[in-house]
Amino acid sequence: MSSIVDFCRTHKILTALLLLCLLFALWFRGRLAGPYPNYELDFMVPENMNAEVTGLEVGVAMEDISPDFEQYDPWEDVNQNSKYDEGIDTYIDRNQNGEFDAIWMAGFNSNRPAKGLNDTPWVRALALRNNGVTVVLVSIDSVGIFHNDFVSIRKSISEELGIDHILFSSSHTHETPDTMKIWSGPTPIFGYDERYMEMVRERARNAVEQAVYGLKPADMYCTTVEIEPEGFVNDSRNPIVMDDTMYLMRFTGRDTDNTIATFVNWGNHPEALGGKNGYITSDFPHWLREGMEKGVSDPAGVAGFGGMCLYFQGQIGGLMTQLHTTVPHRDGERKFAEDSFEKAEALGENLAIVACNALRSDAVWKNETPRLAVSARTIRIPVTGMYKYAMMFGLIHEGYKIGRGARTEINVIRIGGVLLLSTPGEIYPEIVEGGVEAKPGRDFEIDPVEVPPLRHEMERSARMALVIGLANDQIGYMVPKSQWDAEAPFVYDNKDQYGEENSGGPEVAPTIYRESWKMLEEMNASFPEAE
Repeated sequence: MSSIVDFCRTHKILTALLLLCLLFALWFRGRLAGPYPNYELDFMVPENMNAEVTGLEVGVAMEDISPDFEQYDPWEDVNQNSKYDEGIDTYIDRNQNGEFDAIWMAGFNSNRPAKGLNDTPWVRALALRNNGVTVVLVSIDSVGIFHNDFVSIRKSISEELGIDHILFSSSHTHETPDTMKIWSGPTPIFGYDERYMEMVRERARNAVEQAVYGLKPADMYCTTVEIEPEGFVNDSRNPIVMDDTMYLMRFTGRDTDNTIATFVNWGNHPEALGGKNGYITSDFPHWLREGMEKGVSDPAGVAGFGGMCLYFQGQIGGLMTQLHTTVPHRDGERKFAEDSFEKAEALGENLAIVACNALRSDAVWKNETPRLAVSARTIRIPVTGMYKYAMMFGLIHEGYKIGRGARTEINVIRIGGVLLLSTPGEIYPEIVEGGVEAKPGRDFEIDPVEVPPLRHEMERSARMALVIGLANDQIGYMVPKSQWDAEAPFVYDNKDQYGEENSGGPEVAPTIYRESWKMLEEMNASFPEAE
């Protein structure tokens, strides 16, 4: 012991350096691990079809997640560029701290402070219970939320409620507060305000618990409807592949026509307001949900269903958007090409009309035996580039293991004849629907990896199968590896395309595909027949 003390006294600088290295190693290890280093899921419940079918029960709840503008500094955009420019724009320093405390909006550009609230962003929860299984599906009006925040919500919920699993999904609206530390001010990670995310977690917990408390006997009706892209959506990246189907469910009181909830799943970026809007809004999903619940006025309107509408994002990688789409008004005269609230409203109401008519059509079928099953698995994704180092240092998306990658999650849920696959980001439709290409000049001279398309396995034992995107995480774009095209010569018209810069790397899509296919096979083996 004395020799160690003598060494330290003699070599003070070296000892200090060694101590600093040790402290850094401990800090770095903690950043790598994240707040839940031992959180792992790998289960399926029930394990087979022998569980007693007690009858479907459904409950819903919703919570307002509007930011409290009284906690932040009001500001004036003097030069009208939708950004905060120090020395040009002005603000009222409410707490006298000498800093501009803003609500930073997410989705387009950093340093975009909110000016006010246009419509309420929500957490909406749909609880389902049958045959001894309880699952809650939660939709949150957010651009995206990382896995650890969802784990935190799960851990905060009382075990006495008997919830087997909670699936969370972000709507991906580009006009709500930053929940990913990417857009908050001129130095986004360091300008991030944790208070808003704390409120979202609390309200999400409340919504989940209230939905379960409200469970009551219900019937379930399902249908799909094809939506022609024109006037609704465009694929802004080659190859042009999209899921042109809207997936719909309606839950009513047992043997009544009283609507408890409607469920809409369709793939399109909610970004009709563009990057210069300064007002909080859930974008077109707001008017879609309003139309499903309250109806759409004439001309060419439709009656609503009442109850609560939940919108779940679909397959939007590639990139599904309305930014370059001219959206017609239902009056047959007005058309909206530019980013605007009018465009978002028209798109949402047009979608509501399509959905309401579809749910009243002869194509609707009753899910007679809505037996529940759920599987969830934690997986690791190899990540490259700047995302890798940001994750390793815990700046974003904590929970990285050297040699294994970033932690994320996939779910498969069966509700009788309906199957839901969750993906933790923005999956390219060609991975699900087919059409992965391998053109000359691509970065990797390989054949398509993500084949056959996931839909082959999704529909093997389900009457309706759909993908919920941005579920339980947000890891960005899932670009098919043979379509990865970040270096010249570029495959399509010798031009680079948007996508790779917001992806974790070329191994993300193959990993998600491989793990999804495996989980789908396992679910189909346990539940081999469509209901």
